[in-house]
Amino acid sequence: MPTPPIIIIKKKAAHGGHHGGAWKVAYADFVTAMMALFIVLWLLSSSVKVQEAVGGYFRDPSGSSKRTGTGLAGSGENLLLDKQDMAKLKAELQNSIQKMNDLANLKKNIEMTVTAEGLRIELLESEKGTFFDSGSSALNNSGQEMLTLLAAELGKVPNHVSVEGHTDAKPFVGKGNYSNWELSSDRANAARRLMQQSGLRDDQVSQVRGFADQHLRNPKDALDPSNRRVSIIVQYINTDSGEAGAPGKDAKESEEEKPSKAGEKESSPAGKK
Repeated sequence: MPTPPIIIIKKKAAHGGHHGGAWKVAYADFVTAMMALFIVLWLLSSSVKVQEAVGGYFRDPSGSSKRTGTGLAGSGENLLLDKQDMAKLKAELQNSIQKMNDLANLKKNIEMTVTAEGLRIELLESEKGTFFDSGSSALNNSGQEMLTLLAAELGKVPNHVSVEGHTDAKPFVGKGNYSNWELSSDRANAARRLMQQSGLRDDQVSQVRGFADQHLRNPKDALDPSNRRVSIIVQYINTDSGEAGAPGKDAKESEEEKPSKAGEKESSPAGKK
């Protein structure tokens, strides 16, 4: 008897209708919202410095503020200090010094002058030493307090800062080949080091220089203790090149106002005799 043929029936499963891609759009919106939420939560728990940096990016995403030479990390603010602003900065620094009881007595040893180079702050030594131990690059307590205060204030501005060390004409005695050149440079570096630890940004100091007795404050008396000093210059910002004004001009080489002590009130031009 012949074998009956085997019949195989294949059934094709019917597919549902096309659902479209609307769910993808909804999912993408959900993921974006979650990402935004986590960014907000992260910012709320971050430090103020991080918050300013992120905010600065959104205020200035193209980085155009750098063309003004600010160097103020994450601020996004175009800040320029002209001569008038330098005078305001000078007044603010003087007020800050006046509020410090320990430093108010040193106002006669602090001179501030607005020059063509910028704001020049002079810390003048006395015969026994005011800010540094005599014949040493080690800062005493007064020197540390003063430079810490200045660093906290100057760290808020975008301008570059240069630091200079000066001595009188009395030869340095005590360490072999160590001379006034080394002493003036070491004092300037000691001031720079402490100020960067106390508020100045790492990229804010443009130069550190030691002049020994080559730029005497009182040329008529080369041994005058006030010739021993540290000068801090807050430089103007050159808007054409985007860099701070090049240091190097001494206060005496440019048109400038009369130097004033930290506690003195400035007189207006109309009141000058």
